[in-house]
Amino acid sequence: MDHHELLTIAREAMRQRGLQPDFSAAAQQEAVATTEPSASIGANLRDLRDLLWCSIDNDDSRDLDQLTVALPAAGGVQRILVAIADVDALVRPGSAIDDHARANTTSVYTAAGVFPMLPLRLSTDLSSLNENEDRLAVVIEIAIGAQAAPIEMPARSQVYRALVRNKAQLTYDGVAGWLDGKAPMPQKVATLAGLEEQLRTQDRAGQALKELRRQHGALSLSTPEARPVFGSDGVLTDLRTEDGNRAKELIAGFMIAANGVTARFLDSKNFPSLRRFLREPARWQKIAEIAAALGEKLPTEPSPLALDAFLTKRRLAEPEKFAELSLTIVKLLGSGEYMLSRPGHAAPGHFGLAVNDYTHSTAPNRRYPDLITQRLLKAALLGAAPPLGDDELMQLAQHCTEQEDNANKVERQVRKSAVALLLGSRVGQTFNAFVTGVSSKGTWVRISAPVAEGRVVRGFEGLDVGDKPRVTLVGVDAQRGFIDFERAS
Repeated sequence: MDHHELLTIAREAMRQRGLQPDFSAAAQQEAVATTEPSASIGANLRDLRDLLWCSIDNDDSRDLDQLTVALPAAGGVQRILVAIADVDALVRPGSAIDDHARANTTSVYTAAGVFPMLPLRLSTDLSSLNENEDRLAVVIEIAIGAQAAPIEMPARSQVYRALVRNKAQLTYDGVAGWLDGKAPMPQKVATLAGLEEQLRTQDRAGQALKELRRQHGALSLSTPEARPVFGSDGVLTDLRTEDGNRAKELIAGFMIAANGVTARFLDSKNFPSLRRFLREPARWQKIAEIAAALGEKLPTEPSPLALDAFLTKRRLAEPEKFAELSLTIVKLLGSGEYMLSRPGHAAPGHFGLAVNDYTHSTAPNRRYPDLITQRLLKAALLGAAPPLGDDELMQLAQHCTEQEDNANKVERQVRKSAVALLLGSRVGQTFNAFVTGVSSKGTWVRISAPVAEGRVVRGFEGLDVGDKPRVTLVGVDAQRGFIDFERAS
């Protein structure tokens, strides 16, 4: 099976999950007709093109949602600006493009390829913050105090619209390798005056925010994902895992902080918002049992601080097994959800991130909740009424949660199809595994080399998440993404 056949599997998997793999003819026509929006610098639009903005993303990313820049520290306060692509300026509510984005609610990243939420003419061009291009953006200020705590800026300074220009498109691996002293300085950093110190300032701020989140109980997890590798002939040859790194931590920290500022800004304007939350884990007792088996004691009630302390110890004690433990904990924590948050009402926090005020706002090219949030922000900045009512936001929150879950299932299914291709010649072999899921629908395990998850079809009795059985591969079905194991005797 080659790349084309895997792509066919992905498209059918999307349809089965209620996702649209293709843009309508009307959406395609709108994309062709879309032109750059006009920009008039003035009271409602600042000109920030002279700042040393840069993007840091994956090597192959073409839909750039955010830029960052650090301003000179003053009075013990470090200010970080995050520029978010003004997608709303190009995608009108009720348009065919918006209808598609609203239906899927997210870009779908499969082993066969990416199914973007927006047409490529927008997401990788007109609404992407590409290098050396003037772009409209919504800018979010993060002010970091002497103790690394984000502090509230005056309302007029927290969020505003601006014209920006990406001076350097950088990659996670390139920046992380250099910051860690394991690789040479990226050429763009070496040749662009001031960028080296700019990145070191951002890194210091990012590390400070990371430590603050850790003190509040943010979980230190490592869950590397497998990415497909295709040969020049389009045939799948391998699946490689990608770990987190310092540059990813830097950007993630800024995005978490920016999402918090956004949530509080909307609340201060008496606007509703879509919040992202993760409930306290229902299976906390199982997490405590896993910790106890490793010689650690967790409290009887869910505590992110205690859980993170346990995870930190395990990372240091057995770094080679930490990804496996992380995945087990992630499975037991459950999935995040969207909900309507009304101004002045307490919203549930995010257990994994240890934050209370949290929305999604930093990826409007890739996630529809972020585009909704951007529309709310721009209306608030203009002093207009919220463009969406509570009932509609509540329905959208549920729809976005459901479609995100569907997209995740598609991604897992196609990844399994890709892995099934690689494992086809290894039926009958036995592997070390660990259990990642147990429900009425079945028991699932994960193996490594290649990273693969499959169902235990025989001998699953008594297994639970975190157990480490030996399993034998008994069959694969690439078309359906089935990888079947039996418990080895």
